[in-house]
Amino acid sequence: MDYLRTLLSSLRKADNDFSLIDDGDRIAVGLSGGKDSLTLLRLLSIYPKFSKKNFKVFPVFLDLGFEWNRDKLEPLRRYCNSLGMELHVEESTFVYEVLKANAKEGKHLPCSICSRMKKAGINRYAKEIGCNKVAFAHHSDDAVETLFMNMIHGGRVATFEPKMKLERANITFIRPLIYCREKDILALSKEEGMPVTDTCCPANRKTDREETKKLLFEIAKKYPESEENFRLSLTNYKPFCLYWNRFEFEAMEDPSIAIRPILNASDMRLSKRAAKKPRKNEENYLILKHHKLIGEFSLERKNKHHIVLFGIKGGKEETKIALGELLRREVKLVNPLKVEIEGNKALALSFSMLPSFDSKRRYYKNFLHFK
Repeated sequence: MDYLRTLLSSLRKADNDFSLIDDGDRIAVGLSGGKDSLTLLRLLSIYPKFSKKNFKVFPVFLDLGFEWNRDKLEPLRRYCNSLGMELHVEESTFVYEVLKANAKEGKHLPCSICSRMKKAGINRYAKEIGCNKVAFAHHSDDAVETLFMNMIHGGRVATFEPKMKLERANITFIRPLIYCREKDILALSKEEGMPVTDTCCPANRKTDREETKKLLFEIAKKYPESEENFRLSLTNYKPFCLYWNRFEFEAMEDPSIAIRPILNASDMRLSKRAAKKPRKNEENYLILKHHKLIGEFSLERKNKHHIVLFGIKGGKEETKIALGELLRREVKLVNPLKVEIEGNKALALSFSMLPSFDSKRRYYKNFLHFK
């Protein structure tokens, strides 16, 4: 089997589907020494010939301070040189100490903290050398594993995105291997004799991801078609159907009034916000009475304890009830809650009459009167 051609085809499909790589890009690639990142580097080194896109790739290895033999870097340097690239080693040895300080007793090092710190390290280097994108080597098997991990441990249906723009850092994360199979990556790394280096992370083979791999392997043994169908589910959006598509939260004060978060295209078409540029962390809601649209509002999350309500449309009394229901639900999750209301002084004044609302400091201290 021509594994190189297969993987290049998958990379090209991902690029076509998600517009990952543009002409003139400067892409930093996080190189761990594992088969995935080495394969990504190999594919990106020859992809310009097939894509007719002119871009540059800059491999970077993060030294996180783990105990390992630095001599293992030399084969990686030589491999990068063979592809016409120079490996940069970014010193981030403080990361290991941070991870050990945050590790819970009897548990392995916290993967989530490590992941964030690695991304920050690569971003820092990428900005220094003028890169506009950072490429990670997550493949389709990783995506399915992350989907299951989020459902099992986080109660949400989600996986990582093929492309994500970090506005504040002005860096775009891309995952060109998002359609590639791990078995093909492994086969190519062996076929070409890539200098795969064992990870020096103390948590290797002890994580939730490893357990999820075993779970999916057992499922595939019993249901072989599951492997392909799980991957298909990540892009098969047309029949997507879950409970959140039908949310309609009734107000406790008046059950005839309800709020519906805008989560699908049909609801968005009913909103006047559809044609406007969204704010950061914006959420949009419809106000319903007897299941019919009577108004709308939007919410911007400044931080965990601070929200801004704006774009409020609808009758004063119905809107007050609707927003009261929203805030009742919000303070169940976080308290105190700072609330700002834009462009509706009369409504803001009516909320200031509530006994638990401090109009000067704008803090909802308690919502016992809604319970």
